[in-house]
Amino acid sequence: MRKECVLLILTNDATEKLSVKLPLTTEQENLVKKIISFTKKHINGDNHAIFTVYGDAGTGKSVVLAHLFNQIQLAARNEKKSNLYGTKNYFLVNHPEILKVYKEIAGQEAGLYKKDFTRPTSLINELDKKQAQVDIVVIDEAHLLLSHRDAYNNFTYNNQLIEIIKRSKVVILVFDPYQVMRTKTYWSTERLEKITRQYPHEDYHLTHQFRMNASSELIDWFNTFTDEAKIMPFPKNARSGYDFRVFDDAEEMRQEIVKRNQEVGLSRILSTTGYPSILDGKNHYIEEGKFKMPWDQYNYTSKPWAEIPETINEVGFFYTCQGFDLNYTGIILSPPFTQIPGTNKVQIDTSKFTDTEAFKRRPDLFDNKKLEQVKKQLFMNQVNVLFKRGVYGTYLYAHDPLLRATLYKYYRNILARDK
Repeated sequence: MRKECVLLILTNDATEKLSVKLPLTTEQENLVKKIISFTKKHINGDNHAIFTVYGDAGTGKSVVLAHLFNQIQLAARNEKKSNLYGTKNYFLVNHPEILKVYKEIAGQEAGLYKKDFTRPTSLINELDKKQAQVDIVVIDEAHLLLSHRDAYNNFTYNNQLIEIIKRSKVVILVFDPYQVMRTKTYWSTERLEKITRQYPHEDYHLTHQFRMNASSELIDWFNTFTDEAKIMPFPKNARSGYDFRVFDDAEEMRQEIVKRNQEVGLSRILSTTGYPSILDGKNHYIEEGKFKMPWDQYNYTSKPWAEIPETINEVGFFYTCQGFDLNYTGIILSPPFTQIPGTNKVQIDTSKFTDTEAFKRRPDLFDNKKLEQVKKQLFMNQVNVLFKRGVYGTYLYAHDPLLRATLYKYYRNILARDK
C-alpha cells in the first residue's frame, strides 16, 4: 500500500505533526473546503448543523481539524467580507495530553489563541455562567465525549454532545467507534447518529492509513484479532517495510525498544489493563519474568507523555498514548487475554481487569449481562488503539503462555519465509 505520510513522521514533536503549515493531501484539502462551505451555509441558519468526519486511528482526522480551525479563525478575525467574520468559535478535546499539543500550536500561530482550545465541560460550564452561546465548535476525538453525568469532573448533564449542540450554531466533529474505551464515554455510531441526524448534517469517511508504514495485510491482522478475537497466521509481508516482531521474553522486548528509542526516539512499552493499578500516587509494577516496570504516572508537564525522556522507564496505557504517534511500540497483551486450547480464538476474562474506572456500570444503557459484552468490546478497542500507535514498528509479547507460544510460532514462520 502506497504511503503518503512521509512528511507526517519526520519529527518526534507532536506539534509539528499537527502543524497548520504541514501540507495536506488533495483529499484532505477538499475535505477542509467542504466543511468550510457547509459551515458558511449554516452559520446564519435557524437550526443547529453538524458535520461528522469518521475515520480509524491514523487516518489524519486531527490534521484536518487543525487546518480547518486555523482557517475558520483567520476568517473570523481578519476577513471582513466573510460571513464567518466576527464569529466566536472554540476547539474542544476531552483528552488532556492532546489539549497540551493544541495549546502549544496556538502559541505559534498568529490566528490561533490558546484560549480558543479547551475541554468540553469547561466550555459548557463557562457558557452557562455567562448565559451565552457560541457560533462554531470543532471537536477532536468526539468518541471521548462524556455520555453520562460525571460530577467528579463537574459535568452535571447527561451528554456532552447534546449540551454542546444546544450552545452552538455549527458543530464539526471527528468520531471513531473503535476508540471508545470507557463506559462513561460509551458511544456507538448508532447512538451518535441518533443525535446528529436530528439536524442538518453531512458525513465524511476518511479511510487512508497515514500513521503506520505497515502493510494493509498486517493492519487487517490487527483488526481481525480485535474484532473477531481470532489468532491468524501473520501475513507473508508482515515485515515488508515495517519492523514487526514477536517476543517470548518481555525483558528482551524492552531492551529492543530502548535501543530503538536511542536510535530514533519516541519508542515506548505499552500494555492493556490486568496488572496492579490503583490511583494512590504510588508506583504499581508490571512484572513478566525479568521484566519489571511501573505504569505511567499522571503527567503534570506541558509535554505529551511520550515526549518526556524519562517515560522510556514507564509502561504506557491508552490514557496517555491515544491520539499520538510513536515510532516503535512494544505491546504487552495482559493477563485478561488467554488462548482457548485447541482453537485459534482468544477469550477475555473481565474479572482480571484492574482499571475499574474504565468499566463502571451504566444501568441507563445496559444490564449486567450486556455490561460483560461491552467490557470486552471496550477492552478490544483499547488493544486496537495500542496496535495502531507504531509508525515504524510494532513488537508483541503475550502474558498467556499458550497465546505467547502461538504468536511466536507464527512469527518464526514468517522469519523462515524471509530467509
